[in-house]
Amino acid sequence: MGNLKAPYVKQCYEGDPQVINCFISALHHLKPYLASGIKEIELPTVEPFLMDELSLSLTGGPNGYTISLKEMMIYGASNFSMSKLKLSENGKPFEAQINIPSLKINARYQSSGVLIILPASGNGTFLGQFDDLDCMLKGKVSINVKDGQRYLHVDALHVDLTVKKMRMMVKNIFKNNRILTEAINLFLRENGHEVFKVMLPQLRKKLAGLFMSISNKLLTHVPVDVFYVPLAKQTS
Repeated sequence: MGNLKAPYVKQCYEGDPQVINCFISALHHLKPYLASGIKEIELPTVEPFLMDELSLSLTGGPNGYTISLKEMMIYGASNFSMSKLKLSENGKPFEAQINIPSLKINARYQSSGVLIILPASGNGTFLGQFDDLDCMLKGKVSINVKDGQRYLHVDALHVDLTVKKMRMMVKNIFKNNRILTEAINLFLRENGHEVFKVMLPQLRKKLAGLFMSISNKLLTHVPVDVFYVPLAKQTS
C-alpha cells in the first residue's frame, strides 16, 4: 500500500498536543469497517465473530453440572467506545479502557451431570446478553522494519472484564423437555453472576486473542508513518 492512506486509516501527527484524543478517534473511525470487514486485508467482519468453545464446570462432585457452549456467535463487539488510552513508554505496557454497551452470545449448548436433583444432560441453544461491559486492556508492542517501513505489532495482550447486567437462557433443550428447560433457566437466572465468573478466565483469553488478531491484521498492512505521521514527513 506504500504511503497511500486507506479509507479506514485516520491519520494522527507527531507533535500534536492532542495526539491521544486523535488516536482514540482513529480507533472509533474504524468501527464501521470492523463491522463490515475489510476485504483488501482479509479482515473478516467482527459482526458476529465466532468463538470455538467454552467449557464450564458449575457444581462440584462426581455428578457435577457441566456446560459446554460451542460455535459461539458473538454480536456487538464492533460497537465499542474507548475512554482511556495510555501509550507504551520505556518498555511499560500500553493501557486502554473500552466499553461495549451490549454483547449478545448465541451458542450451541450441551450439558451433563445433575442440576439440583434433576439429571440435566441435554443439548439445545444458549442465548446470553451482557450489558455495559468494561474491558481493561494491557499489552506490549514491538516495531518491525520491512522494506524500509516501520510496522507496529501487538506481542501480548491481557484483557480484564466487568459486566453490569446479564441475562442468560436456554431453549430447545433435550427435545424440548419443559421441566429441564425451566430448571436450567431458573439456575441461570439465579446464578448468572456465578456462571459469568466461571466463564470469565476463558472469555478473557478468547477476547484477548480476538483483539490481538484484529490489531495485527490492521498493523501489518499500515506502516507506523502512515497512521502516525512523523514531523519529518509533515508538510506545513
